[in-house]
Amino acid sequence: MSPEIARHTLNDGNTLPAIGFGTSQVTGDEGIEVMRSALEVGYRLIDSAVNYGNEEEVGEALRRSGVPREDVQITTKIPGRHHERALATKSVEDSLDRMGLDYVDLVLIHWPNPSVGKYVEAWEALVDLQGRGLVRSIGVSNFTRKHLEDVIEATGVTPAVNQIELHPYFPQQEMRIVGASLGIQTESWSPIGKRNAPFGEPAVVEAAQAHDVTPAQVVLRWHVQLGAIPLPKSSSPERQRENLDVFGFELNDAEMAAITGLGRPDGRLFDGDPDTHEEM
Repeated sequence: MSPEIARHTLNDGNTLPAIGFGTSQVTGDEGIEVMRSALEVGYRLIDSAVNYGNEEEVGEALRRSGVPREDVQITTKIPGRHHERALATKSVEDSLDRMGLDYVDLVLIHWPNPSVGKYVEAWEALVDLQGRGLVRSIGVSNFTRKHLEDVIEATGVTPAVNQIELHPYFPQQEMRIVGASLGIQTESWSPIGKRNAPFGEPAVVEAAQAHDVTPAQVVLRWHVQLGAIPLPKSSSPERQRENLDVFGFELNDAEMAAITGLGRPDGRLFDGDPDTHEEM
């Protein structure tokens, strides 16, 4: 039986599950089986991107899972090379073709790529696509306050989501506050921290022991209580199930503060400052 997952209401009235499944580097036949497994154990939010090269696999996993289309929310992202308005429109239309879907639940601009200077055009395209019914919700990824303000000022439409790097070593207090003030839902990529997972940190170990859960479950529960939507990834059905099982316990204020306190000035996983890092 799938776990009961809380949901967040977005500023456009749509909702998203409080935890989703990340698919970066999940490709090919193995990727299809990994995503099918994730759907079967209960994930209902699948996060993909054009640059992940796995949109065909997402669609096939959905079909093989037997889970009704309307019960699953699928995200994809517009790459930097498609920021020009017409290209952004075609990017989403091509994504739908690759996934074999009539609509996509959430489309994000993957990175702002400010030196290119066309992320506002990409946002205008998303506003149009939402109006056409091809996209249910629209948002951004790796946007700073300035990037958010630029797209809002240009269109009067506020992104529903901002997906950012967020984990205990990089807790993003400022951007979480910005998002909350604008009514934008924060999603967390690399929520556990990949190779830098803080599983040996006393704050995490002690909380795991206190609640009889794993360190990964503690970190994911920390995200949930911050109000962010974590997007963990695992190829193991057992680990997928474990990562989803974070709604049966609650961290206390001291535990939350101790984990947030692990933040470091150099906590990013790589040089991913949205003002300088760009991906095409």
